[in-house]
Amino acid sequence: MKIAISDAESLQLVMDMMAIPGRSGEETAVADFIRSQLAVAGIDASALHDDGANRRIPHGGQLGNLVLKLPGTVRGPRRMFSAHIDTVPVCVGSRPVRKGDRVVSADKSTGLGADDRAGAAVLLSTVLSLVRGGLPHPPLTILWAVQEEVGLFGARYVKKSLLGNPKLAFNFDGGSPTKLTLGATGGYRMAIDVRGIASHAGGAPADGVSAIAIASLAIADLVKNGWHGQITKGRQSGTSNVGVIQGGEATNVVTDHVQLKVEARSHEPKFRQRIVKEIESAFKRAARAVPNIAGKRGTVEFDGRLDYEAFRLTRDEPCVAAAIAAVECEDRELELAISNGGLDANWLTAHGIPTVTLGCGQRNIHSVQEELDIADFHAARRIALRLATGPTPIS
Repeated sequence: MKIAISDAESLQLVMDMMAIPGRSGEETAVADFIRSQLAVAGIDASALHDDGANRRIPHGGQLGNLVLKLPGTVRGPRRMFSAHIDTVPVCVGSRPVRKGDRVVSADKSTGLGADDRAGAAVLLSTVLSLVRGGLPHPPLTILWAVQEEVGLFGARYVKKSLLGNPKLAFNFDGGSPTKLTLGATGGYRMAIDVRGIASHAGGAPADGVSAIAIASLAIADLVKNGWHGQITKGRQSGTSNVGVIQGGEATNVVTDHVQLKVEARSHEPKFRQRIVKEIESAFKRAARAVPNIAGKRGTVEFDGRLDYEAFRLTRDEPCVAAAIAAVECEDRELELAISNGGLDANWLTAHGIPTVTLGCGQRNIHSVQEELDIADFHAARRIALRLATGPTPIS
């Protein structure tokens, strides 16, 4: 397929994007880069919208999602392409360099940021190819989402009315471009507040109730009974993790306050709810098990929220059928997958826009070993352009 932006130019594009700092909530610089590239291509600034999602996201952020709508040059149902523009903190300071058939960070202490600047670059490259090459295409919506890494917030709070009611949707984020992710797990996050009673750890330890002891007993209970880490109960499965523990100031004080951040995931909503209940029960039991000499006990409070619900598309879903046809043109083995992590597609699908996810060549994401497979990145570009210009399976 003829692409109006060369491989060398597109590779430089993604390397430039990966070098821009832009952790979740701080994406202004990468958004400005996208705006500048579109302006150079001759796209009117009025076609690109900030949907104000940051004003709806509970913790705010520098900006909302970027939404570009291109009128069709041929008739057909609207198609949407999405990718997120934020990166995880380890990628701040990335210095992308080419190393053979890969791109890595020259700074060994940082991640690369290919997750998901590669996806964002695939979308930008597709738009530039369409505009420069004058390629015929149906109406298109391009969504560069913010704050995916901290809970899919951009996709969750997207202004749906700006998207134009797309009938097919394709999300570019992670792994091989020939792997189509048709579904993903659901995730629940919770903050647990453990309150004990402070006392002098040497002079009056029996007067205190250690919040650390309560938390420790609860975690041990979860591990012992198979409710932490990989969870399998009969034919049902899921995961949970205590990811953050904060509390205590001195060794000579019985710690009276500990805060924890915990998550639970499962493809089955009811089983995920059970995991959450088991976590809550373990902490309540632990609080009862740690009285002081006067019989007083600590307390626990829970503040949880659904991050994203599980979903699963069928092979005959129009976006999936279109993606399969586009991937088969690469003459590579097709893989259909279900993810154990959340994707922007979780919320887009929940909004009534069934969305299939394709990779862009990212490897070892969220780590200092992250790299971008150059051949896979270019394959993702070709697939995206086919999806933007090719026939639709909708009758």
